[in-house]
Amino acid sequence: MHSITVNQVPAQLRKNSLSLMALYIATGIDPEKSVLFIQSHVPQHAELSWVLSTITYMGQLSRMTQYKEKLAKNQDNQNVGLFTYPVLMAADILLYQADFVPVGSDQKQHLELARDLAERFNNKYSDTFVVPEPLIPDSGGRIMSLKDPTAKMSKSDPDENARILLLDDKDAIVRKIKRAVTDSMGEFRYSEEQAGLMNLINIYSAFTGETSETIVKRYENENYSRFKEELGELVAEGLRPIQERYREISSDKGYLEEVCKKNAQRASYAAMKTLRKVYKKVGFYQV
Repeated sequence: MHSITVNQVPAQLRKNSLSLMALYIATGIDPEKSVLFIQSHVPQHAELSWVLSTITYMGQLSRMTQYKEKLAKNQDNQNVGLFTYPVLMAADILLYQADFVPVGSDQKQHLELARDLAERFNNKYSDTFVVPEPLIPDSGGRIMSLKDPTAKMSKSDPDENARILLLDDKDAIVRKIKRAVTDSMGEFRYSEEQAGLMNLINIYSAFTGETSETIVKRYENENYSRFKEELGELVAEGLRPIQERYREISSDKGYLEEVCKKNAQRASYAAMKTLRKVYKKVGFYQV
């Protein structure tokens, strides 16, 4: 549902939905344990979003950083869905009574809105929603663009060299990291003054689990090119098993469709329990 706030090619969107499902499973998420489903298969998301929109303030939404950034990039796409996007995101979370939400640091503002809406609804109608907490990883919580370390890495960036995709082949990954922006200081440090290098160290840390201090000590007497070369190899090797598993899963369309169908039912059951509670609290007559 969020995806159509920007222009989409319908056939490609359908293809991408199944592809993303395969990718989630390939990264190690077990659809038997975790309820992986396609959002538009569960209409309760849109239904709760409407209820939440009636207690959301215009000022809150207008201050959303991502909304302002997207608007600045595309003045011809000032649609209401883009403005109310965070309310639907709040519904995605609150519908399932989530205690914790794993997010990157760039999504913390959206989660704060979800928390505000949960508390506002609870105060107005009595306890209904769990107020969720963010779960932000120590490493990899915010990965920046390879070409502009002041902006987050984004799949929608027009410069393909600014991002690494999970399905990029080894040559592409190595090439992109070699071309990544660093600085002219020539010192291997983990510092805000060297935002490009700091970003690459964060990527290294996310793949190895090592601290930035350990990585800096290893490369403190090396030049940037060697670090980039080894980082490229590290990322490519880290993504290889995911890519292999993805190719295996994505070739079985029947399996993916069965996962979608089964888990949509599981998600709908859980979502409906929350929505019926919400409808009762706000006074909707139910049969």
